[in-house]
Amino acid sequence: MANHKSALKRIRSNETKRLRNRYQHKTTRNAIKKLKESGKEEAEALLPSVISMVDKLAKKNIIHDNKAANLKSQLTKHVAAL
Repeated sequence: MANHKSALKRIRSNETKRLRNRYQHKTTRNAIKKLKESGKEEAEALLPSVISMVDKLAKKNIIHDNKAANLKSQLTKHVAAL
């Protein structure tokens, strides 16, 4: 266990950040799943918000930039094919 005050604070803040990142990542994955299961009209409406969520995850380094680009490309192709 940590002995310094700053190390204890770091442990607490890391846990808070981990939970926030986990929540945001799971929310985005659910939104992607919903987009893939929806019809054309709904998918076109959802696409900008899902792409925005993916961009935010990449910006905060929750997911890698290339993964974000691949996801956005895949989702755009999916919606265009509907």
